[in-house]
Amino acid sequence: MYKDEMIQIHQFLLYVLKYLEDEVELQKTCSEYILLNIRPHHIHKTKSEHKYAIFLLSSIISKLIRENDGNSLPMNITNSLNELVKKSKEELNKT
Repeated sequence: MYKDEMIQIHQFLLYVLKYLEDEVELQKTCSEYILLNIRPHHIHKTKSEHKYAIFLLSSIISKLIRENDGNSLPMNITNSLNELVKKSKEELNKT
């Protein structure tokens, strides 16, 4: 996948997250993402950094859906996304 495509996915996931949560709750729920300081408009960031941000946002969104929608999302999806976050963080730290 190209970097510009990853940036578009990154932006889309932010829209989804903002749809699911209000501003006050976002500060609590997304503290790790906020501290990451990688946003879609940061085009100077590497592809790996955007990839990590995408996986992190996906993991946060899956947790929110699971908590707010009566556990309609299978736990294995949330667990798999958490594993992807860990792997991409390790990959990011290697570079």
